[in-house]
Amino acid sequence: MEFSCVHFLQNKTILVTGATGFLAKVFVEKILRVQPNVNKLYLVVRASDNEAATKRLRTEAFEKDLFKVLRDNLGDEKLNTLLSEKVVPVAGDIAMDHLGMKDSDLRERMQKEIDVIVNVAATTNFDERYDVGLGINTFGAQLLLNVLNFAKKCVKAQLLLHVSTAYVCGEKPGLLPEKPFVMEEICNENGRQLDINLERELMKQKLKELNEQGCSEEETTFYMKELGMERAKLHGWPNTYVFTKSMGEMLLGNHKENIPLVIIRPTMITSTLFEPFPGWIEGLKEGDKYKNKNRKIDMVMRLVKLYEPYVLFKGIFDDRNTKNLCAKQKEEDNRNSENLMFDFDPKIIRWKDYLINVHIPGLITHVLKK
Repeated sequence: MEFSCVHFLQNKTILVTGATGFLAKVFVEKILRVQPNVNKLYLVVRASDNEAATKRLRTEAFEKDLFKVLRDNLGDEKLNTLLSEKVVPVAGDIAMDHLGMKDSDLRERMQKEIDVIVNVAATTNFDERYDVGLGINTFGAQLLLNVLNFAKKCVKAQLLLHVSTAYVCGEKPGLLPEKPFVMEEICNENGRQLDINLERELMKQKLKELNEQGCSEEETTFYMKELGMERAKLHGWPNTYVFTKSMGEMLLGNHKENIPLVIIRPTMITSTLFEPFPGWIEGLKEGDKYKNKNRKIDMVMRLVKLYEPYVLFKGIFDDRNTKNLCAKQKEEDNRNSENLMFDFDPKIIRWKDYLINVHIPGLITHVLKK
Protein backbone atom coordinates (compact mmCIF):
# COMPACT_ATOMS: atom_id res chain seq x y z
CA MET A 1 0.00 0.00 0.00
CA GLU A 2 1.42 3.36 -1.05
CA PHE A 3 2.14 5.78 1.78
CA SER A 4 2.16 9.54 1.28
CA CYS A 5 3.09 11.99 4.03
CA VAL A 6 1.07 14.72 2.36
CA HIS A 7 -1.94 12.45 2.02
CA PHE A 8 -1.63 11.34 5.66
CA LEU A 9 -1.71 14.95 6.87
CA GLN A 10 -4.82 15.77 4.86
CA ASN A 11 -7.87 16.37 7.08
CA LYS A 12 -5.89 15.43 10.20
CA THR A 13 -6.31 17.26 13.48
CA ILE A 14 -2.99 17.56 15.31
CA LEU A 15 -2.12 18.67 18.83
CA VAL A 16 1.35 20.20 19.26
CA THR A 17 2.83 20.99 22.68
CA GLY A 18 5.65 23.48 23.17
CA ALA A 19 4.27 25.36 20.18
CA THR A 20 6.52 28.43 20.47
CA GLY A 21 9.69 26.33 20.58
CA PHE A 22 12.15 25.95 17.71
CA LEU A 23 11.16 22.45 16.58
CA ALA A 24 7.43 22.97 16.95
CA LYS A 25 7.47 26.12 14.84
CA VAL A 26 9.40 24.40 12.05
CA PHE A 27 6.94 21.49 12.21
CA VAL A 28 3.87 23.75 12.05
CA GLU A 29 5.27 25.84 9.19
CA LYS A 30 6.08 22.70 7.21
CA ILE A 31 2.58 21.29 7.59
CA LEU A 32 0.88 24.53 6.59
CA ARG A 33 3.17 24.87 3.57
CA VAL A 34 2.97 21.33 2.17
CA GLN A 35 -0.55 20.40 3.29
CA PRO A 36 -2.84 23.41 3.74
CA ASN A 37 -5.74 20.95 3.79
CA VAL A 38 -4.79 19.75 7.25
CA ASN A 39 -7.98 19.95 9.28
CA LYS A 40 -6.75 21.73 12.38
CA LEU A 41 -3.65 22.41 14.46
CA TYR A 42 -4.19 22.79 18.20
CA LEU A 43 -1.08 24.57 19.48
CA VAL A 44 -0.52 24.48 23.24
CA VAL A 45 1.23 27.58 24.55
CA ARG A 46 2.09 28.69 28.07
CA ALA A 47 -0.18 31.68 28.60
CA SER A 48 -2.77 33.04 31.02
CA ASP A 49 -5.62 32.61 28.54
CA ASN A 50 -6.28 31.82 24.88
CA GLU A 51 -6.05 35.48 23.90
CA ALA A 52 -2.57 35.68 25.40
CA ALA A 53 -1.69 32.38 23.69
CA THR A 54 -2.79 33.84 20.35
CA LYS A 55 -0.57 36.87 20.92
CA ARG A 56 2.43 34.71 21.84
CA LEU A 57 2.04 32.59 18.72
CA ARG A 58 1.73 35.67 16.54
CA THR A 59 4.80 37.44 17.94
CA GLU A 60 6.99 34.39 18.62
CA ALA A 61 6.08 32.28 15.59
CA PHE A 62 3.96 33.61 12.75
CA GLU A 63 5.64 37.02 12.50
CA LYS A 64 9.11 35.45 12.48
CA ASP A 65 11.27 35.07 9.37
CA LEU A 66 10.52 31.34 9.45
CA PHE A 67 7.10 32.06 7.90
CA LYS A 68 8.34 34.44 5.20
CA VAL A 69 8.15 31.80 2.44
CA LEU A 70 4.50 31.14 3.26
CA ARG A 71 3.92 34.88 3.54
CA ASP A 72 5.57 35.56 0.18
CA ASN A 73 3.68 32.72 -1.53
CA LEU A 74 0.25 33.53 -0.13
CA GLY A 75 0.41 37.19 0.78
CA ASP A 76 -0.43 38.57 4.21
CA GLU A 77 -4.20 38.38 3.82
CA LYS A 78 -4.33 34.76 2.64
CA LEU A 79 -1.77 33.66 5.23
CA ASN A 80 -3.80 35.27 8.01
CA THR A 81 -6.91 33.54 6.68
CA LEU A 82 -5.10 30.19 6.61
CA LEU A 83 -3.89 30.66 10.18
CA SER A 84 -7.31 31.69 11.44
CA GLU A 85 -8.95 28.67 9.78
CA LYS A 86 -6.39 26.01 10.66
CA VAL A 87 -4.64 27.09 13.87
CA VAL A 88 -6.25 27.05 17.31
CA PRO A 89 -4.06 28.58 20.06
CA VAL A 90 -4.61 26.85 23.40
CA ALA A 91 -3.39 28.28 26.71
CA GLY A 92 -1.93 25.40 28.66
CA ASP A 93 1.02 23.77 30.42
CA ILE A 94 1.86 20.06 30.15
CA ALA A 95 3.16 20.00 33.73
CA MET A 96 -0.30 20.86 35.10
CA ASP A 97 -3.53 18.90 35.47
CA HIS A 98 -5.67 18.89 32.31
CA LEU A 99 -2.55 20.10 30.44
CA GLY A 100 -3.25 23.43 32.11
CA MET A 101 -6.41 23.96 30.02
CA LYS A 102 -9.10 25.87 31.87
CA ASP A 103 -11.80 25.54 29.20
CA SER A 104 -13.39 22.11 29.74
CA ASP A 105 -15.60 22.45 26.64
CA LEU A 106 -12.56 23.08 24.47
CA ARG A 107 -10.72 20.16 26.06
CA GLU A 108 -13.60 17.77 25.38
CA ARG A 109 -13.90 18.98 21.80
CA MET A 110 -10.19 18.44 21.26
CA GLN A 111 -10.40 14.90 22.62
CA LYS A 112 -13.12 14.11 20.08
CA GLU A 113 -11.23 15.59 17.13
CA ILE A 114 -7.50 14.93 17.58
CA ASP A 115 -5.79 12.31 15.40
CA VAL A 116 -2.12 12.93 16.24
CA ILE A 117 -0.38 14.27 19.36
CA VAL A 118 3.12 15.72 18.96
CA ASN A 119 4.93 16.33 22.25
CA VAL A 120 7.79 18.76 21.74
CA ALA A 121 7.48 20.63 25.04
CA ALA A 122 10.62 20.31 27.16
CA THR A 123 13.29 22.22 28.97
CA THR A 124 16.54 22.09 27.00
CA ASN A 125 18.90 23.62 29.56
CA PHE A 126 21.62 21.04 30.15
CA ASP A 127 21.94 22.11 33.80
CA GLU A 128 18.29 22.88 34.48
CA ARG A 129 17.01 22.93 38.05
CA TYR A 130 16.24 19.33 39.00
CA ASP A 131 12.66 20.15 40.01
CA VAL A 132 12.02 21.91 36.68
CA GLY A 133 13.64 19.15 34.62
CA LEU A 134 11.71 16.41 36.41
CA GLY A 135 8.47 18.34 36.08
CA ILE A 136 8.67 18.96 32.32
CA ASN A 137 10.86 16.24 30.83
CA THR A 138 9.86 13.35 33.11
CA PHE A 139 6.68 13.67 35.11
CA GLY A 140 5.13 15.94 32.49
CA ALA A 141 4.69 12.62 30.67
CA GLN A 142 2.96 10.83 33.55
CA LEU A 143 0.94 13.13 35.81
CA LEU A 144 -2.86 12.99 35.76
CA LEU A 145 -4.22 14.24 32.44
CA ASN A 146 -0.75 15.01 31.11
CA VAL A 147 0.20 14.49 27.47
CA LEU A 148 0.02 10.70 27.64
CA ASN A 149 -3.23 10.50 29.55
CA PHE A 150 -4.69 13.23 27.38
CA ALA A 151 -3.78 11.14 24.33
CA LYS A 152 -5.59 8.14 25.83
CA LYS A 153 -8.76 10.24 26.00
CA CYS A 154 -8.53 11.21 22.33
CA VAL A 155 -10.95 8.72 20.79
CA LYS A 156 -9.48 9.09 17.28
CA ALA A 157 -5.80 9.11 18.30
CA GLN A 158 -3.59 7.31 15.78
CA LEU A 159 -0.20 8.36 17.09
CA LEU A 160 1.65 9.95 20.00
CA LEU A 161 4.96 11.35 18.74
CA HIS A 162 7.46 12.24 21.47
CA VAL A 163 10.68 14.15 20.72
CA SER A 164 13.57 13.07 22.94
CA THR A 165 17.35 13.14 22.37
CA ALA A 166 19.87 10.56 21.19
CA TYR A 167 21.97 11.24 24.28
CA VAL A 168 19.48 9.51 26.58
CA CYS A 169 21.92 6.60 26.20
CA GLY A 170 24.25 8.22 28.73
CA GLU A 171 28.01 8.17 28.25
CA LYS A 172 28.44 4.61 27.04
CA PRO A 173 31.08 3.91 24.38
CA GLY A 174 30.65 1.63 21.36
CA LEU A 175 27.55 0.92 19.28
CA LEU A 176 24.39 2.24 20.93
CA PRO A 177 21.26 0.42 19.74
CA GLU A 178 17.96 2.20 19.14
CA LYS A 179 15.87 0.48 21.75
CA PRO A 180 13.22 1.69 24.17
CA PHE A 181 14.06 2.14 27.83
CA VAL A 182 12.36 0.13 30.52
CA MET A 183 11.38 1.29 33.98
CA GLU A 184 14.26 1.35 36.45
CA GLU A 185 16.81 0.99 33.69
CA ILE A 186 20.35 0.24 34.91
CA CYS A 187 22.67 2.64 33.12
CA ASN A 188 25.98 2.76 34.92
CA GLU A 189 28.55 0.01 35.30
CA ASN A 190 28.30 -0.36 39.07
CA GLY A 191 24.80 -1.82 38.83
CA ARG A 192 23.10 1.11 40.53
CA GLN A 193 19.39 0.91 39.79
CA LEU A 194 17.39 3.98 38.91
CA ASP A 195 14.19 4.49 40.90
CA ILE A 196 12.22 7.37 39.38
CA ASN A 197 9.91 7.75 42.36
CA LEU A 198 12.92 7.96 44.67
CA GLU A 199 14.42 10.68 42.48
CA ARG A 200 11.20 12.65 42.74
CA GLU A 201 11.16 12.31 46.55
CA LEU A 202 14.81 13.39 46.78
CA MET A 203 14.00 16.44 44.68
CA LYS A 204 11.00 17.34 46.87
CA GLN A 205 13.00 16.86 50.08
CA LYS A 206 15.83 19.07 48.85
CA LEU A 207 13.38 21.77 47.81
CA LYS A 208 11.72 21.59 51.23
CA GLU A 209 15.09 21.91 53.00
CA LEU A 210 16.02 24.97 50.95
CA ASN A 211 12.68 26.60 51.68
CA GLU A 212 13.05 25.92 55.41
CA GLN A 213 16.52 27.46 55.33
CA GLY A 214 15.06 30.62 53.81
CA CYS A 215 17.21 30.41 50.68
CA SER A 216 16.70 33.07 48.04
CA GLU A 217 15.38 32.16 44.58
CA GLU A 218 18.90 32.52 43.18
CA GLU A 219 20.35 30.21 45.85
CA THR A 220 17.56 27.68 45.37
CA THR A 221 18.17 27.65 41.62
CA PHE A 222 21.90 27.07 42.16
CA TYR A 223 21.45 24.17 44.59
CA MET A 224 18.68 22.53 42.55
CA LYS A 225 20.89 22.69 39.44
CA GLU A 226 23.72 21.12 41.41
CA LEU A 227 21.40 18.36 42.63
CA GLY A 228 20.28 17.59 39.08
CA MET A 229 23.84 17.30 37.79
CA GLU A 230 24.86 15.22 40.82
CA ARG A 231 21.99 12.72 40.39
CA ALA A 232 22.52 12.52 36.63
CA LYS A 233 26.21 11.69 36.93
CA LEU A 234 25.55 9.22 39.74
CA HIS A 235 23.38 7.17 37.40
CA GLY A 236 25.61 7.50 34.33
CA TRP A 237 24.14 10.46 32.44
CA PRO A 238 26.18 13.60 31.66
CA ASN A 239 23.60 16.21 32.68
CA THR A 240 20.10 16.87 34.00
CA TYR A 241 18.59 17.34 30.54
CA VAL A 242 19.36 13.88 29.14
CA PHE A 243 18.81 12.24 32.55
CA THR A 244 15.26 13.55 32.87
CA LYS A 245 14.60 12.91 29.17
CA SER A 246 15.54 9.24 29.64
CA MET A 247 13.21 8.95 32.63
CA GLY A 248 10.46 10.50 30.54
CA GLU A 249 10.95 7.81 27.89
CA MET A 250 10.75 5.10 30.55
CA LEU A 251 7.47 6.46 31.87
CA LEU A 252 5.96 6.80 28.40
CA GLY A 253 6.87 3.25 27.47
CA ASN A 254 5.58 1.84 30.74
CA HIS A 255 2.24 3.67 30.74
CA LYS A 256 1.36 3.98 27.05
CA GLU A 257 -1.01 0.97 27.03
CA ASN A 258 -2.65 0.83 23.56
CA ILE A 259 -1.55 4.26 22.36
CA PRO A 260 0.73 3.96 19.27
CA LEU A 261 3.94 5.62 20.46
CA VAL A 262 6.86 6.86 18.37
CA ILE A 263 9.94 8.35 20.05
CA ILE A 264 12.32 10.44 17.95
CA ARG A 265 15.89 10.84 19.23
CA PRO A 266 17.68 13.60 17.31
CA THR A 267 21.39 14.01 17.99
CA MET A 268 21.68 17.74 17.42
CA ILE A 269 19.26 20.50 16.48
CA THR A 270 20.87 23.03 14.12
CA SER A 271 19.76 25.49 11.46
CA THR A 272 17.58 24.53 8.49
CA LEU A 273 19.37 23.02 5.49
CA PHE A 274 16.86 23.79 2.72
CA GLU A 275 13.33 24.46 3.97
CA PRO A 276 11.68 26.82 4.24
CA PHE A 277 15.00 28.52 3.44
CA PRO A 278 18.62 27.70 4.39
CA GLY A 279 20.08 28.81 7.71
CA TRP A 280 17.06 29.66 9.86
CA ILE A 281 17.68 29.13 13.56
CA GLU A 282 16.76 30.67 16.87
CA GLY A 283 16.47 29.86 20.53
CA LEU A 284 20.17 29.48 21.26
CA LYS A 285 20.19 30.57 24.86
CA GLU A 286 23.96 30.73 24.79
CA GLY A 287 23.85 33.54 22.22
CA ASP A 288 23.13 36.18 24.85
CA LYS A 289 25.89 34.79 27.04
CA TYR A 290 28.42 35.15 24.23
CA LYS A 291 27.36 38.75 23.57
CA ASN A 292 27.61 39.82 27.20
CA LYS A 293 31.29 40.62 27.65
CA ASN A 294 30.87 41.15 31.38
CA ARG A 295 30.11 37.49 32.14
CA LYS A 296 32.46 35.97 34.66
CA ILE A 297 35.02 33.35 33.71
CA ASP A 298 33.21 30.71 35.76
CA MET A 299 30.33 30.88 33.25
CA VAL A 300 32.79 29.92 30.50
CA MET A 301 34.18 27.08 32.58
CA ARG A 302 30.67 25.86 33.36
CA LEU A 303 29.85 25.76 29.65
CA VAL A 304 33.05 23.81 28.99
CA LYS A 305 32.02 21.31 31.66
CA LEU A 306 28.48 21.01 30.29
CA TYR A 307 29.54 20.42 26.68
CA GLU A 308 32.53 18.18 27.44
CA PRO A 309 30.53 14.91 27.28
CA TYR A 310 29.32 15.78 23.78
CA VAL A 311 32.69 16.88 22.43
CA LEU A 312 34.40 13.76 23.82
CA PHE A 313 31.49 11.40 23.13
CA LYS A 314 32.78 7.92 22.23
CA GLY A 315 29.53 6.20 21.34
CA ILE A 316 28.23 5.34 17.87
CA PHE A 317 24.50 5.70 17.38
CA ASP A 318 22.79 2.76 15.69
CA ASP A 319 20.64 4.41 13.03
CA ARG A 320 19.18 1.36 11.30
CA ASN A 321 15.62 2.44 12.12
CA THR A 322 16.22 5.76 10.39
CA LYS A 323 17.93 4.09 7.42
CA ASN A 324 15.03 1.68 7.00
CA LEU A 325 12.60 4.58 7.09
CA CYS A 326 14.67 6.46 4.49
CA ALA A 327 14.73 3.39 2.25
CA LYS A 328 10.97 2.95 2.57
CA GLN A 329 10.41 6.62 1.82
CA LYS A 330 12.60 6.44 -1.29
CA GLU A 331 10.68 3.40 -2.53
CA GLU A 332 7.45 5.36 -2.22
CA ASP A 333 9.03 8.47 -3.75
CA ASN A 334 9.38 6.55 -7.01
CA ARG A 335 5.58 6.59 -7.14
CA ASN A 336 4.92 10.15 -6.00
CA SER A 337 6.49 13.61 -6.01
CA GLU A 338 7.54 13.87 -2.35
CA ASN A 339 11.19 12.92 -2.81
CA LEU A 340 12.46 16.42 -2.00
CA MET A 341 9.61 17.49 0.23
CA PHE A 342 10.45 14.92 2.94
CA ASP A 343 14.09 14.06 2.27
CA PHE A 344 15.72 13.52 5.68
CA ASP A 345 18.68 11.34 4.66
CA PRO A 346 21.83 12.87 6.27
CA LYS A 347 23.95 11.52 3.41
CA ILE A 348 22.76 14.41 1.24
CA ILE A 349 24.45 16.91 3.56
CA ARG A 350 27.88 18.23 2.60
CA TRP A 351 28.87 19.17 6.11
CA LYS A 352 31.72 21.57 5.37
CA ASP A 353 29.61 23.52 2.91
CA TYR A 354 26.66 23.46 5.31
CA LEU A 355 28.66 24.81 8.25
CA ILE A 356 30.45 27.53 6.28
CA ASN A 357 27.72 28.66 3.90
CA VAL A 358 24.49 27.86 5.76
CA HIS A 359 24.80 27.35 9.52
CA ILE A 360 27.31 30.05 10.47
CA PRO A 361 25.66 32.74 8.30
CA GLY A 362 22.32 31.69 9.80
CA LEU A 363 23.68 32.10 13.33
CA ILE A 364 24.99 35.55 12.50
CA THR A 365 21.74 36.66 10.85
CA HIS A 366 19.13 35.15 13.14
CA VAL A 367 20.86 34.89 16.54
CA LEU A 368 23.95 37.02 17.04
CA LYS A 369 22.55 40.13 15.35
CA LYS A 370 19.29 40.06 17.32
